[in-house]
Amino acid sequence: MNGNPYRIVFMGTPEFAVPSLRSLIEHGEEVVAVVSQPDRPKGRGRKLAPTPTKALALSADIPVLQPTKIRTQEFHDTIQSYEPDLIVVTAYGRILPGSLLSLPPLGIINVHGSLLPKYRGAAPIQWALINSEPETGVTIMQMDEGMDTGDILLPAAISVDDDDTTVTMAPKLAKLGGKALVQALDLLRENKLPPHKQDDSQATMAPLLTKEQGQIDWSMSALAISGLIRGLDPWPKAYSSLDGKKYKLFSPQVIDNPSTEKPGTLCLADNDGLVIATGEGQLRIRAIQKEGAKRMKVGDFLRGHPLSSGSIFK
Repeated sequence: MNGNPYRIVFMGTPEFAVPSLRSLIEHGEEVVAVVSQPDRPKGRGRKLAPTPTKALALSADIPVLQPTKIRTQEFHDTIQSYEPDLIVVTAYGRILPGSLLSLPPLGIINVHGSLLPKYRGAAPIQWALINSEPETGVTIMQMDEGMDTGDILLPAAISVDDDDTTVTMAPKLAKLGGKALVQALDLLRENKLPPHKQDDSQATMAPLLTKEQGQIDWSMSALAISGLIRGLDPWPKAYSSLDGKKYKLFSPQVIDNPSTEKPGTLCLADNDGLVIATGEGQLRIRAIQKEGAKRMKVGDFLRGHPLSSGSIFK
């Protein structure tokens, strides 16, 4: 780190936020407080468990705030009492009140999980996968009162692998975000971090997902269905029905073979997976979960649940 450390209030809650917080600590910044959402019950015993950021903060002897309401004068005054140079936000999980934006002299910096202006909103990682983007990334941005509309400070890109799901992509982006965050702060100290306005004409949205989005339309291309399956793993999961039974499908692989079968037709079922016709090409499904059962590899599933070629997924 070049120059004096910044006094920072960090706001973040889930595992995705941990690399950002850890990077600030390890980089030598003065993290004066961590704001997390309240602890939630977990596991079969439904015992309260600390949020991931709270656990890291406590291990580093950093005070933790977990307000149930943040649009109050009390919360504002508490943050002000820490005299932060800036506030850093990574996946806090709530929309911040506008009164906070002007509180720290350097404003509020956000680590957003997409290459803005693409995928503004709550589910950027999922939508990048659903739309089969070849690359995605993180954007260090200056927060304003809009939904991820603030000035871009530092983007960082990463390629998307064919097998990536939200489960695998989120840790990669979280790590990239932590690295880009401290790079941005070093540039800021040297007055080498000019803000750039977003091109609103290029903006796309990434709203929260719904369970209804999980139903597969087999008339779509194999590539589009693959993106849907990967983007909705682990939640809400993509699904289809066969012979009146609902199946959740995972681990897709696009097959370039042209298909003359009706979309949704099961063309082949073997240890390598289920080959299903789509509106364009074929798709191999390598993992499956029958309703009420566990997720398993297709080869293991077929030993107890044989499926016949020619069957139609709907």
